[in-house]
Amino acid sequence: MMVAALVLSGCTWLEFSPNQTWVPPAERQLTARSLARLAALAATDDTVRFVLVGDAQRFYDETEAFVRSVNQQRGIDFVLLAGDITDFGLSREMRWVHRRLGRLRVPYLTVVGNHDQLANGRSAYQRVFGPLNYSFVYGATRFVLLDTNSREYGFGGRVPDLGWLRTQLADTAGTRRQVVVCHVPPTDPDFDPALRHPSAALLGASPQLVLHLAGHVHRFSVRQPLPGGVPFLTCYSLRKQRYLILSVWGARRQFQLQTVTYASR
Repeated sequence: MMVAALVLSGCTWLEFSPNQTWVPPAERQLTARSLARLAALAATDDTVRFVLVGDAQRFYDETEAFVRSVNQQRGIDFVLLAGDITDFGLSREMRWVHRRLGRLRVPYLTVVGNHDQLANGRSAYQRVFGPLNYSFVYGATRFVLLDTNSREYGFGGRVPDLGWLRTQLADTAGTRRQVVVCHVPPTDPDFDPALRHPSAALLGASPQLVLHLAGHVHRFSVRQPLPGGVPFLTCYSLRKQRYLILSVWGARRQFQLQTVTYASR
């Protein structure tokens, strides 16, 4: 009886399945924790300077080197990881990446990727990080982070949630500019083709939109698919050992881009 009780009392420490979504309380709702840190920092001027990188996907050595490099940069407000934190949608992968990115000197924020929704990944992401769609304002800039992984929903015309996006873009109170961040770019075959034109029309009608940022393709690219010339950028994966530093300021879609290359050893 005593032996059985001891075994059962330790069951919460066991992983019954690699697809389980249970995580320790200290590693839950990381998005809310990062946003609280960011709110406590408060922007000191109109310029927002942040790092953009994508697709961690088991590149743990590269992630550790990335953290060392970013920590040497000056004037960085936060880091954005543009999806595919994991390769298989496992909560353990999310936690492994967090234990590395948690060493950053600045907050980091994520957007959900298509690999993050494999198996029970969608539930795991919501448990570890938080909402699939969310926004925040920092330094008069509204950042809108959006689930665009249409293929994982069977191209059902529901993802991305354009109604939610419309509401976010329409909310210009106290802001001078907007930045949209997602994983799958609207020009990619994994984006719902039925929503491509409505999405473009919605983004093109936003006078405050400065940048549209995405991951997924594992390389840097710049396009201007909309009238008005808003840049659509994709970023490097962590495997490429490169990341972008972006600065936005002013009310006329002003931004600056810098590429940083680092070594994993």
